[in-house]
Amino acid sequence: MEFISKLTVVPKIPENISGIKEISQNMWWTWNYKAQELFQKIDNELWNASHRNPIVFLKKVEQKKLNQVSQNQDYLTLYNEVLNSFKNYLNKSENTWFETTHSGTKKGEIAYFCMEYGLHESFPMYSGGLGILAGDHLKSASDLGIPLIAVGLLYKKGYFIQKINSEGWQESIYLDYDFSDFPIKPAKDINGEDVYIQLNILGKKIFVKVWKVEVGRVNLYLLDTNLKQNDPEDRELTSTLYGGDIEMRIKQEILIGIGGIRAIRKLGYNPSVWHMNEGHAAFLGLERIRELVQQEGLNFNQAIEVVRAGNVFTTHTPVPAGNDVFSVSLIDKYFGDYWPSLGATRQDFLNLGLEKQKDGNELFSMTILALRLSGRANGVSKLHGEVSKKLWNHVWSGIEWLEVPISYVTNGVHINTWLNPKLQEFLKQYLGEDWMTKIDDPDLWKKMDNIPDKELWETHKELKKELIEYIRQSIKEQRSRHGETVEQLEQVNQIGDEKALTIGFARRYATYKRADLIFKDEERLKRILNNPEKPVQIIFAGKAHPADKPGQELIKKIYEYSRKPEFHNKIIILENYDMHMARHLVSGVDIWLNNPRRPREASGTSGQKAGMNGALNFSALDGWWVEGYNGKNGWAIGDNRDYDDLELQDRIDSVSIYNQLEKQIIPMYYENTNEKFSKHWVEKMKESIKSVTSFFNTSRMLKEYTQKLYMPALEQYKNFSNENYKLAKELVRWINLLKENWDAIKIHVIFDQDLLEVKNAEEDLEIKAEIYLPGIGPDSILPEIVVARLEEGKTVDIQRHDMKLIKEVQKDTYLYSARFKIEDRGEYGINVRVSPNHPCTPHKNYLIGLVKYPQ
Repeated sequence: MEFISKLTVVPKIPENISGIKEISQNMWWTWNYKAQELFQKIDNELWNASHRNPIVFLKKVEQKKLNQVSQNQDYLTLYNEVLNSFKNYLNKSENTWFETTHSGTKKGEIAYFCMEYGLHESFPMYSGGLGILAGDHLKSASDLGIPLIAVGLLYKKGYFIQKINSEGWQESIYLDYDFSDFPIKPAKDINGEDVYIQLNILGKKIFVKVWKVEVGRVNLYLLDTNLKQNDPEDRELTSTLYGGDIEMRIKQEILIGIGGIRAIRKLGYNPSVWHMNEGHAAFLGLERIRELVQQEGLNFNQAIEVVRAGNVFTTHTPVPAGNDVFSVSLIDKYFGDYWPSLGATRQDFLNLGLEKQKDGNELFSMTILALRLSGRANGVSKLHGEVSKKLWNHVWSGIEWLEVPISYVTNGVHINTWLNPKLQEFLKQYLGEDWMTKIDDPDLWKKMDNIPDKELWETHKELKKELIEYIRQSIKEQRSRHGETVEQLEQVNQIGDEKALTIGFARRYATYKRADLIFKDEERLKRILNNPEKPVQIIFAGKAHPADKPGQELIKKIYEYSRKPEFHNKIIILENYDMHMARHLVSGVDIWLNNPRRPREASGTSGQKAGMNGALNFSALDGWWVEGYNGKNGWAIGDNRDYDDLELQDRIDSVSIYNQLEKQIIPMYYENTNEKFSKHWVEKMKESIKSVTSFFNTSRMLKEYTQKLYMPALEQYKNFSNENYKLAKELVRWINLLKENWDAIKIHVIFDQDLLEVKNAEEDLEIKAEIYLPGIGPDSILPEIVVARLEEGKTVDIQRHDMKLIKEVQKDTYLYSARFKIEDRGEYGINVRVSPNHPCTPHKNYLIGLVKYPQ
């Protein structure tokens, strides 16, 4: 039949529940389970079939089902409760933590940049941990009322969907998403017009559309080049997350860094603080320099100091290979017509990011660019902060690694997103309805001891049962796709034992994460898993990057183990690990296994999600677990040290896994009691919930970012930009004066020869020094005695003692002295050094490369 026209009919939402559309368009619903229930209760099957995407759901739901709930009093009660909660959340920003702590700060004062955001599985703009953290960052910024806006890219194909074929190989499937299915709307400027910006890349104009995602009170702006005005190759710029070759990568990073700045300006924001979450967006520093040079009349060096004042950089990568670098020729190709607009020479421009390699070649490092253009930098755990200091010590030549100005803010997770709703409701009974607003209160957590062990265990059993059902459904879909028979599919119902000790291992299949470590002694593992009286099962999940062949081989290896008769239904591997699967896993397993090759795990947050749900972490002492492990809330694999011999490390750590499983974990789990559960196990569960939830959350994390990094950066930026950048200009004049005269500084150390002899701890020591300061003067320097504690010739601790000016010995030569004590026995190295000293710099080593020692 021929039709005179075709049209699409969508359901009409009844007037008395029309607010569900507004709720569907703000990602607030993703961390409010009662809001999710609004959609589930209409049609639970469709809710899951639509991948829990309320916008798709509302397009497909049957009209009669909407009509039915609109007449259901229980549903209307829930609807009114959720809608009121949503409205109150958006409208009452004056009572937030930030407003009560730092009132008067304008909207959009902090701009946050990241290549990926994991807000929910229905909005697949993330690949893994970095994106999930960024999503949680925005959610807590919203909860706390922090005046933050965020910038990223809108990927037409997102990140890949993983299928594992019948041979165990990963297949990467990319979908073309329909943006009308996402909670995005065109961003508007102050005149109400759609926002577009332009970039010039390789002499060609690229048009960029800006979209807005509402994340509670926070706006996330996403850039999109998939426009008809652009050439096909330029439309591909926002096609795929982490896809394409090195030239695609540099163009994407130009887009987010330079394009992100231009989008923010077009939207009418004027942030003081610019936070780069990883080095991908580091080109934003260059664009800010260009603005200051072209629009404010500053020179290159003055602009750098203003930019540094407001920039914050978070590094997430503990190994050199994980940091983006580009060849100098590629930088020349893409920036040859750009650096003149900064008032910079080619060499000045390149020096911002150049890094010399072991083979003598030079590459342009995005991490070094970010470090050089940021006044404040941090790692994401205490150990990672130390690793980062060592990794980037060469950027700050002349100081010890311990003094490198990279701090740390340990990652956390967003509690409302990751704590299972049933466990949230359960904890309300004993901690109070408003317990999530009091997580900083130590007295709150004392109430955990009042929770009946049996009730907590029964709640965990219920969540474990849900996990097993989810696993069976997931594997059934996978094997049905493989063409297995009806009889074989029936056997899937035997997979997963609700009573067995269940271990979860879910994360990216990178080789350093050692997914196959537990198979090191296959025979021993067989005995552990196949004990009929104390059964154990292990669930694996995770993706490997499409270009990571070793990671894909790991998936195949574990898949093959799972199909061996001796590991039948004991080793379970799931496909397409996403946020939905993660929520099931972290709330349903008994043990969360994590055995990265220390110290290569920057933080890791999956263990935090599991720990707050009562799963016990069994992890190498790496990343966050170095701080999180207290001896009562889980187990540690190996010991607190690093290895040069990787095979030895694998052997020691695998033996540690087997020994603790056999001697501690399995016996405790199957402890015989009259209660039919292990009271000692539940005690550890309580300690896990208590210790992890109270500290490793993004509420605490965002407060730390605000107090340690954002507000100091805001204050410094304001100071530097006031009065036509007067202070920044004065600082640059002072820096130029230092650089002109620095090489002429001479230090003559005066000390008694007996200082070279063996000394007693806590004995008074004195060192004097005559310091020649031509053209500088004593007010511009900080002379100090540096006492380094040595172990096997390496510095393990450092003490600094400021020297006092005694007198001017002769013109431009000054006598300094300091008395000090060494508190403990050991081997020490002692020296005198001079560093720049200016009241406007945030720390002693702010001026990179200016340190002077005696010659």
